[in-house]
Amino acid sequence: MKRNLSQCGIAAGVCALACACSGNACAAESLAATQAAVPAFLSAGGPDAHAVRCELVDDDVLAHQTGKYAGSDMISGFVLSVLSQWQLPNGASAVAQGALTVSQNTANQLSASVQTSARVTDPMPGGTSIGNSGATPNTSASGGQNVSVNGVSQITQVAGNGNVGSNAAIIDYRNALQIAGMAGANQTSAAASNANGTIKAGIAFGGNSINVTLQTPAGVATQNIVPGSAQQAGAIAQLLQVTGNNQQVANQLQLSLQTQQLNAQMIRQAGVLQALRNTR
Repeated sequence: MKRNLSQCGIAAGVCALACACSGNACAAESLAATQAAVPAFLSAGGPDAHAVRCELVDDDVLAHQTGKYAGSDMISGFVLSVLSQWQLPNGASAVAQGALTVSQNTANQLSASVQTSARVTDPMPGGTSIGNSGATPNTSASGGQNVSVNGVSQITQVAGNGNVGSNAAIIDYRNALQIAGMAGANQTSAAASNANGTIKAGIAFGGNSINVTLQTPAGVATQNIVPGSAQQAGAIAQLLQVTGNNQQVANQLQLSLQTQQLNAQMIRQAGVLQALRNTR
């Protein structure tokens, strides 16, 4: 089972990060959209038209609904991968990536490992390619870095032409974890820059958070993951700020959850247990 989440309409949980959405305006818009989507055969004049209606459902009602889901006892490990990359039109590039792997052995003992990597390439000697970077100094993109939300936010701010940018997050389930192979095993941070410091790439695991940052003459790209606490819910933030032309930028986050393999007897037992719960 795989779910792709991109741009602004996503809701995901990473490592017990809580996501929430509330507000009467949001609920009213959802209700209006639902009513507008009533099929033609249920429109006015049909025999069942008056039986179709939409009602708002509170979160406390939805919290007691039963169904199939991935319980904590089903998850035996995960790999959280983050990748940010920037390609400038003159051939210069910046890449920062990392992976956090948590696995469980047969004795139910957990082990964790971290991999990080940062790389900057500049085709011009001395890193003097800023004049051909496509940057437009007279433009600006700001404000996105000050946005604070509980849950997941993806913000793209562009001032320029011919740019390609994307924020994407993926959550999937696997029977076996695919551990990313990259340099910097068991290193919690990595950083790189060109000769004159106009292009930088960095990633850091620390303080129970993950931070990825790319800086170029044409803007910045960041990814920040902060877990929840007693004072606030967790947050995942992906930000692109492009102030140039012909830039190619991407933020990618992927959470792969390893599920335990169940034999036929365990599957039947789980089905019976779920049926009993549904009868309450």
